[in-house]
Amino acid sequence: MELTEFWTICGANAIPLDIEQLQAIERYANEMVYWNERVNMISRKDCENVLERHILHSLMICKYAEFGQKSWVLDIGTGGGFPGIPLAIARPDLRILLTDSIAKKVKMTEMFASHTGRRDLKARCVRVEELQKEKDMIGKFDTITARAVAPILSLMDWSFPLLKKNGQYVLLKGGNLDQEISDAQKAYPFCEFTEHRIDCVGYNYFAQEEKKVIVIKQQ
Repeated sequence: MELTEFWTICGANAIPLDIEQLQAIERYANEMVYWNERVNMISRKDCENVLERHILHSLMICKYAEFGQKSWVLDIGTGGGFPGIPLAIARPDLRILLTDSIAKKVKMTEMFASHTGRRDLKARCVRVEELQKEKDMIGKFDTITARAVAPILSLMDWSFPLLKKNGQYVLLKGGNLDQEISDAQKAYPFCEFTEHRIDCVGYNYFAQEEKKVIVIKQQ
């Protein structure tokens, strides 16, 4: 996908990007392709599709979920920075912590994050369960995100104490999620689960592949 087409599709899906943001997206995509040859962060056959299948996919959370101004976001299992870095570029007001347990990926993600120029975008090599041992992390985050990391119930069990009261999960998932959602609902009956099938105007790949955004809010 060409950068101009990407920009047009973002605009058509109510995800406006200015020139500076688009340039940051382009740099991130180019760096991801370059460094992925050395540190495997995404499938190598997917390198030519970074803009649409990874960055645009990440930005779809902006279409289906609301993020309060200057709110705190925790990105679990970020890998090469998805969805956290695209989100930080599109929403520079957000304060985002990218986490992953694989050190070599976090090292790359830290570099990508620094090149965005976003001061409130940080990366840490840590298992999210370990964050529960840090008092200043308890109840800190307005939103917790993850992209195809683990079953919904596992993600919630690992991180629920880190979520603010009335906070939300915004998860990028795929396929039939009926059982995952049912399991999580039984364990967290005080949460509201909403499953959004991604309908991206101008790019139907996500619909074809049954990609979804799951929004989970505390009642």
